[in-house]
Amino acid sequence: MKHDELQGVYCSVARTWSVIGERWTMMILRECFRGERRYDHFRTKLGLGSNVLNDRLRLLTAEGVLDRVQYQDTPPRHEYRLTEKGADLYPILLAVMSWGDKYQNEVPPVRLHHRDCGHPADPRPTCAHCGEPVGWRDLTAEFEPGAW
Repeated sequence: MKHDELQGVYCSVARTWSVIGERWTMMILRECFRGERRYDHFRTKLGLGSNVLNDRLRLLTAEGVLDRVQYQDTPPRHEYRLTEKGADLYPILLAVMSWGDKYQNEVPPVRLHHRDCGHPADPRPTCAHCGEPVGWRDLTAEFEPGAW
């Protein structure tokens, strides 16, 4: 199966990957979560060619992950702002970061702190009902008919 065919599969992971799984997409989103919005910043910070950056921004905008908003008339310039749909990708970024901290780096390059209490944060999935942390062995799955 090709990457562009994942959108048509009845699987949440496949459909999500069709949006965020292209090379450089998560790095663009990382910059958005850091508060960056401008094309020039993405291009300079990530060292991307305009063809790749344009393609990724076009996809993220078409998917409703980012809004393209004009901030200057002459010449016309736009910035890219996270939508609610885009902001909901933050836990994915945190999970990727946590995995990288554990397996790819001796010293984590970034430390997160909870803004409200000021203490170091270690975000992790929890049960919405009881609040207990959950891992893959703690969950069961019920598949809908036709799920991949």
